[in-house]
Amino acid sequence: MAQHNAFYAQSGGVTAVINASACGVIEACRQAPDQIGKVYAGHNGIIGALTEDLIDVTQESDDAIAALRHTPGGAFGSCRYKLKDIDTHRAQYERLIEVFKAHDIRYFFYNGGGDSADTCLKVSQLSEKLGYPLTAIHVPKTVDNDLPITDNSPGFGSVAKYIATSTREASLDIASMCATSTKVFVLEVMGRHAGWIAAAGGLAGDGPGEPPHLIVFPEIPFNRQAVMERVQQSVQQNGYCVIVVSEGARYEDGTFLADAGNTDAFGHRQLGGVAPTLAGMIKQDLGYKYHWAVADYLQRAARHLASKTDVEQAYAVGREAVTLALAGKNAMMPAIRRISQAPYQWDVISAPLSQVANQEKFMPRDFISENGFAITQTCRDYLSPLIQGEDFPPFENGLPKVAKLKLAKVERKLPVFTL
Repeated sequence: MAQHNAFYAQSGGVTAVINASACGVIEACRQAPDQIGKVYAGHNGIIGALTEDLIDVTQESDDAIAALRHTPGGAFGSCRYKLKDIDTHRAQYERLIEVFKAHDIRYFFYNGGGDSADTCLKVSQLSEKLGYPLTAIHVPKTVDNDLPITDNSPGFGSVAKYIATSTREASLDIASMCATSTKVFVLEVMGRHAGWIAAAGGLAGDGPGEPPHLIVFPEIPFNRQAVMERVQQSVQQNGYCVIVVSEGARYEDGTFLADAGNTDAFGHRQLGGVAPTLAGMIKQDLGYKYHWAVADYLQRAARHLASKTDVEQAYAVGREAVTLALAGKNAMMPAIRRISQAPYQWDVISAPLSQVANQEKFMPRDFISENGFAITQTCRDYLSPLIQGEDFPPFENGLPKVAKLKLAKVERKLPVFTL
């Protein structure tokens, strides 16, 4: 088999372990020198391919690539940019082919979530539509845990561990002060349509009266009166109330509690401020003193508290992506399969992108308690293995060490392209 080059890029919101997948892809490519020559990374995702803004990963040392495994963020830059339909935006796809031809790229690895799966699927169709031999593999990643087929999404386990830990630790703070001070604490977590991250907060306690006392899921329509009754009951019984609320909490008619009034690059409604919104309702209706916090980027950047399971899975799907590509598979995604619950065992299978792109996996109703405010034992059994184990990064001078890359740019061969 002739040797050709590979392209790797990161897309969408980054995670604590997306670079572990990058490490898996790059190391696997380096171990197949007969088939893969150089590895190029797109600077800022697919935009790097369109603008011929490529990084020569070949110039990075083995140690630097290995260090990606314990480095959060997106080492090569990510983006929120969705390719339009090939029939109406043919120029973009022809540009991709030009760049791939110019740099002899035949392998395309795109690391991201549902929208990225759609982009990868479209790129995979270039071989047929534009007559260029290209193998495209999607590498799964999303903190939202909403990709179909795969048992869980790399990136989620570490966020779940961070949120469960933060909920437990903050709850101890509130419990200490509630007699004379704060009665209610609200933690806002990510999750636009699916409440997986909010559910993870439920792992913080496992007995009657233990926090969180209330979880607000996107899947359960928000009922202000029912929520206030629950908050009041918790304060009366426990002295305080801890709430985990998903950013995607919404009313019966689908309106978000915290709709900011505009949209992002993918056309999604911009959300922000559900925690202060909910806290304000509690103050208005019940008069309780409150504090609120927004986990925001901290939850997806906390590599120091990453789940070992998550790190291992993120690395594994990166390696498997290369295996699939070298086997001639196209338009596929390596997916995690849960083999057994106790002991927890998993492996990696392949899933067709046609069944992944633009699909969302929501919380099953039997994962949420009958009253809609807590997780069930079934949900706890699903979540618990995903946060197991610690994979601490090396520390230096009291702070975690991160990969230091050269990020050497590849010389452009084509005219400038305007997006």
